[in-house]
Amino acid sequence: FIVNYFPWLVSIRSQFDRQWLLPFCAVRRTQTQCLCRRHRGIRVRFGLAACRSDEEGGGDIDWDNLGFGLTPTDYMYVMRCTQEEGGFSRGELARYGNIELSPSSGVLNYGQGLFEGLKAYRRADGPGYTLFRPEENARRMQHGAGRMCMPSPSVEQFVHAVKQTVLANKRWVPPQGKGALYLRPLLIGSGAILGLAPAPEYTFMIYAAPVGTYFKEGMAAINLLVEEEIHRAMPGGTGGVKTISNYAPVLKAQMDARSKGFADVLYLDSVHKRYVEEASSCNLFVVKGGAVATPATAGTILPGVTRRSIIELARDSGYQVDRSLHSTPPLLSITQLCR
Repeated sequence: FIVNYFPWLVSIRSQFDRQWLLPFCAVRRTQTQCLCRRHRGIRVRFGLAACRSDEEGGGDIDWDNLGFGLTPTDYMYVMRCTQEEGGFSRGELARYGNIELSPSSGVLNYGQGLFEGLKAYRRADGPGYTLFRPEENARRMQHGAGRMCMPSPSVEQFVHAVKQTVLANKRWVPPQGKGALYLRPLLIGSGAILGLAPAPEYTFMIYAAPVGTYFKEGMAAINLLVEEEIHRAMPGGTGGVKTISNYAPVLKAQMDARSKGFADVLYLDSVHKRYVEEASSCNLFVVKGGAVATPATAGTILPGVTRRSIIELARDSGYQVDRSLHSTPPLLSITQLCR
């Protein structure tokens, strides 16, 4: 999707493959590895081999018209820990479905939660699947967990869980070139707490859904509405981490923009109300000549994995990368905008 908006990335797109794509495939086991889980007081034992989707097709999905919506898949990954344990240990695959939470859980009462988003693709050069820099999502979750007073899975645990979720739902990975399997890691304060304090127990889980492009316009250009009154984040807040509490407050601005025919909202800084920050769901880049500009991440902008990758590739290719404050008038005079 980046290449469509950045012609200058065509010549360096192979660097993504060499540096950051993580290929993997299912490994046939001689013995079934068994896992155990407890559901409503009943301990259930099942084999890892049973948690593999052997069918190649994902039901009756029209892969040619796949949007960005929730299509329930077969399995999710779950891992838990308590404050006393101090960290996560071993997780397990479970059938995708509803989860039980106490009404007084930390995530429901105080918004103590984080999420990530990444995709798995079918490999074009043979069997298997490809992930894009999942270790960076893991590190971003660790950073956010520190801000939200939560334990976090290690990078190795995170990447392992992502791979297991993909393999367990492999029949839902769209055909090559038709889309991707979107993965949503969640880290929530699942333990019960009444007073304002960190939850006593935490749950890390990953579910998946096959998706196409995020915006209904597909790969075509999108129209953004500059929002001057509602702000996504403020200095000293949590705009720089992917906490769940950052997103519901922007729904009003987003819905208002869509009612006027815009695809999304472009937010300004909350102090001066003139410097561009980001959209509801993505970072922004502007290309002009041999320079690439993007707003600086100074605690109010989420440091995207794709954002970091574009900056690294641009610098390696000789482009000047400007990460500073950019006001709206100069921005609106430039037509090349990347999401």
